[in-house]
Amino acid sequence: MSAGEWETTADLVVVGSGVAGLTAALAARRRGLRVLVVTKDVPDAGSTRWAQGGIAVVLGDVAGDSVDAHLADTLAAGGGLVDARAAAEILAAGPRAVTGLRAEGAVFDGPAARLARTREGGHSALRVVHAGGDATGAEVERALLAAGDRAGLTVLAGHAASSVLTGPDGSVQGLEVRDADGRAGRLAAPAVLLATGGVGGLYETTTNPDVATADGWALALRAGATLADVEFVQFHPTALFTGRGRPGRAPLVTEALRGEGAVLRDTTGASVTAGVHPLGDLAPRDVVATAITRRIAALGVDHVWLDATGVPDVVARFPTVAASCAAIGVDLARDPVPVRPAAHYSCGGVVTDTHGRTGVPGLWAAGEVARTGLHGANRLASNSLLEGLVVGRRAADDVARALAGPRRLAEPTETHARPVPVADRAVLRAALTRSAGIGRDAAGLAAASDAVEAASTLRLPVTRAETEDAALTLAAHALLAAAGSRTETRGCHVRTDHPATDDHWQRASSTVALDPDGRLHVGTTDARHGGVA
Repeated sequence: MSAGEWETTADLVVVGSGVAGLTAALAARRRGLRVLVVTKDVPDAGSTRWAQGGIAVVLGDVAGDSVDAHLADTLAAGGGLVDARAAAEILAAGPRAVTGLRAEGAVFDGPAARLARTREGGHSALRVVHAGGDATGAEVERALLAAGDRAGLTVLAGHAASSVLTGPDGSVQGLEVRDADGRAGRLAAPAVLLATGGVGGLYETTTNPDVATADGWALALRAGATLADVEFVQFHPTALFTGRGRPGRAPLVTEALRGEGAVLRDTTGASVTAGVHPLGDLAPRDVVATAITRRIAALGVDHVWLDATGVPDVVARFPTVAASCAAIGVDLARDPVPVRPAAHYSCGGVVTDTHGRTGVPGLWAAGEVARTGLHGANRLASNSLLEGLVVGRRAADDVARALAGPRRLAEPTETHARPVPVADRAVLRAALTRSAGIGRDAAGLAAASDAVEAASTLRLPVTRAETEDAALTLAAHALLAAAGSRTETRGCHVRTDHPATDDHWQRASSTVALDPDGRLHVGTTDARHGGVA
């Protein structure tokens, strides 16, 4: 390595410090592995702490509910692309995962013997456990970070992952990182787990924090892994509308408000979802987000209203939402709340099995960055934290098994760093917001791809911002290519030029891979067997 660089070693490097990454890191450390967690910001800067609604899980104490019912709801929301076997495994492992999280110190609402529940869109039963009213993610993050401190978990903050290092046989040999000054370091390790979160940074308005810049997609593609279902970006129906000309993070207005009785009305006072779906305001997210988008367009307005004035003790039950509303002069208990959809969650990602294993030896992925087959074309509300808990632990166990025998790190293949396309972030976000949100067509997708390409220059990313921009650029092209190839409307992929659901795509998941020359290739695979064998 060149002068000024540094190196350290570990058994497992975890990239990301949210629910999936910390769960995996803690489990691996307790299996006796030397674990290093890398995060590009402070440890709690990611999406986990912003999750409001809760964790969807069947604990066996709600009459009439079952894992089979939870699976049926997940399949219904997923638009035919859920891998039923994978989903069944993950959902069935939910109770143990939540019990383990509570053992780490997480405190949920309600009596310890029977936790409080709420219901969210697409669920047929009250099965969502929550903490702090609407601060579930913050409590999950707090508990896991505290557990990490007690366990002596090493967290390398302020370091952006720039490259997964591989050997002559293509297997993982570690990770290259850069600090805030662009100084490179190498973390030599036979196993890397990507838990980098989502891709909300592709859009001008998102519920995600600033760190959600598709880093994991880019790291995985360049290491030789495959992505799937990346055209399915879920837009949360109800993000707080704070006014025109304010791009960036939009505060989430949790779906649990509608589960407790809040109703959606347009600016004329009419219901937004009446006649759209049998579940009305509690229809799956793709349905509600599309209905709101169409009503906004039809009326030529900026937002619709969410009226929670009839929800008992609404401020006490939803203190996070109440505070966000108060910041713009809205009293949640007395006033309707202005809301509109915003980019929220990537239903696709790095192809893995239910243990987080990718097709690249030594590379695992868990959480939002991964595509296990649980979410299909549209994620069921509050299945995300559950997936992070379950697959994070399973990935750690799988890493421990893989490293149980004799092992030796090879010297990573010497590669000459080459420039990659790096687009202007503002231009990229404007293009995807305009053409790859809710309502897409071939001409718009092609125009967005051209705009991103025209705004790109070939550079060697060094700083965190450059690394993020390079990741966003590659991720944008992957998403646009996959969205262009799926000539139908399904789940949260709405094609205005192909408004019907096409049976040809009923079980087909799109795939995206990168060849050695840096060219993207789009294909398809059977969604029921999209994981890694």
